[in-house]
Amino acid sequence: MDAPHTGFVADSLDRRIISALQIDGRASWHRIATALGEPERTVVRRGTRLLDSGLVRIGAMAVRGRSTVIGVRCAPGQARVVATALARRPDCVFAHVLTGTWDCVAEVQCPRDRLAGVVMDELPGLPGVVRTLTLPVLRHVRTIREWHAGLLTDAEIAALTDGTPTGAAPASADVAPPFDGAGEPSRADRLLVNALAEDGRCTFDELARVAGVSEATARRRLGALRRAGRVRVRAVIEPVLLGLPVEAVLWVRAVPPEVDAVTAALAGSPHVRYVSFVSGERQLLVLTAFPDEAALHDFVTRSAWLREAVSVDVSMVLGSLKRGGMLAPRLRD
Repeated sequence: MDAPHTGFVADSLDRRIISALQIDGRASWHRIATALGEPERTVVRRGTRLLDSGLVRIGAMAVRGRSTVIGVRCAPGQARVVATALARRPDCVFAHVLTGTWDCVAEVQCPRDRLAGVVMDELPGLPGVVRTLTLPVLRHVRTIREWHAGLLTDAEIAALTDGTPTGAAPASADVAPPFDGAGEPSRADRLLVNALAEDGRCTFDELARVAGVSEATARRRLGALRRAGRVRVRAVIEPVLLGLPVEAVLWVRAVPPEVDAVTAALAGSPHVRYVSFVSGERQLLVLTAFPDEAALHDFVTRSAWLREAVSVDVSMVLGSLKRGGMLAPRLRD
């Protein structure tokens, strides 16, 4: 897989600005500068450069239903083809090519009453698919919306989240319980979401003009969609930009009474980007990122939470075709 170009990321301030955008992708440059204690002109210049370069993308994702993780074993030489097909599905949240038993892993969203058709008809029909593993997500513990690699202090996070305690969702972010995809959004709402999918930092004036409504209505409708869990705005980056080039997927089986303790420990690590409790033999699916393979080795051999784990399978990420509902740039061209 092609490695992302990272030459634009010069130093720790760039990475701290990226972390701030991960916490609230629609935060103003003034608010980010105030939170980080940096000159606003510097933050504006650097933040704009990061967004213009495409290294950091802010976009909205329409929530289409409940999440299900799909593992795919592919015919020889077909992993990239299958992962690309999965990534191009509008209901796909992420798609990665892996080492190990499963060649690809993806998360898709659909109402539970449509899941049988996806699993039994649509996925087996993809060219190159040999076998699939279906793991409905019972609970998201952490998603990329809550991950910022531990580069900001608690005080800086609080300044970006209206004082919300560390680990909690900010008042301006997406805080609703899972949305099951019932009901159709209005035309104006669809236009709002489509505009935000292209640029998650669109002003309310721009959104109002696109949707054909007043600025006050655009502000109110976007707030309602986010509170209802129908739209999620997020910053999408390659972890290598934060100095974490080694990505791995962990399939964790814990002692049942200790699952909560294991998930809490995982969610507390800055190297854990995503944790979901899923159905199946292994209760936890974990996406991680590390500075090097030695750090990954330490994490899966020396962490305290391993005392409550029955097994941990490690798959290295060879390439990502989709993150946070946004296709990799090479697939958008």
